[in-house]
Amino acid sequence: MPITATPTPGAKLLSPKDHTLIMIDFQSQMAFATHSIDAVTLRSNAALVAHAAAGFGASAILTTVAEKSFSGPMFEEVTAPFPGQALLDRTSMNTWEDAAVIKQVNEIGKKRIVLAGLWTSVCIVGPALSALDQGFEVYVITDACGDVSAEAHNRAVERIVQAGGQPITALQYLLEMQRDWARTDTYDMTTGIAKKFGGAYGLGIIYAKSMFNAHEG
Repeated sequence: MPITATPTPGAKLLSPKDHTLIMIDFQSQMAFATHSIDAVTLRSNAALVAHAAAGFGASAILTTVAEKSFSGPMFEEVTAPFPGQALLDRTSMNTWEDAAVIKQVNEIGKKRIVLAGLWTSVCIVGPALSALDQGFEVYVITDACGDVSAEAHNRAVERIVQAGGQPITALQYLLEMQRDWARTDTYDMTTGIAKKFGGAYGLGIIYAKSMFNAHEG
């Protein structure tokens, strides 16, 4: 039988209201030993993800490990888009084993989980495999994660993918939620986040708008 195409998005694509973003252990002590991605890029990508989630109204959980006693505060650029939101501090390396985090996951009630944080091989693999095992769909923002080496990061991502997780990137996360430049209510927010945190793509937007008053729509 012939296949009929329709102008509708695929079911695997993320939208602002269909997932819970969990941002894990973006803390100084964890960042010191991260070598799979440079600290400037990591912080910029994490900020892009946080601002995208907050801007589109996606559900988000922010969690730290041993904040006061060992790992330090969460990056300000991650917490800033969520003023007044409590950070859930844990003792467990696997976020999915923390009762307070799981309580929030259940209260939010979304089947899709999006993860970003440090380190990929411990603090992301743990909740990714655990959530997959319990029937959740899992997405990992791989360039908003990092590890002690490229080898450690890459093997962790491969392990998650083999278990059924889906890798995406920070800019992809932002643009997948916008998806159509004709959505004028979030156009300025999306391009504003991209200009501030989107690297060369953001520079291109600044240039096009400044020189030609260009508009994607």
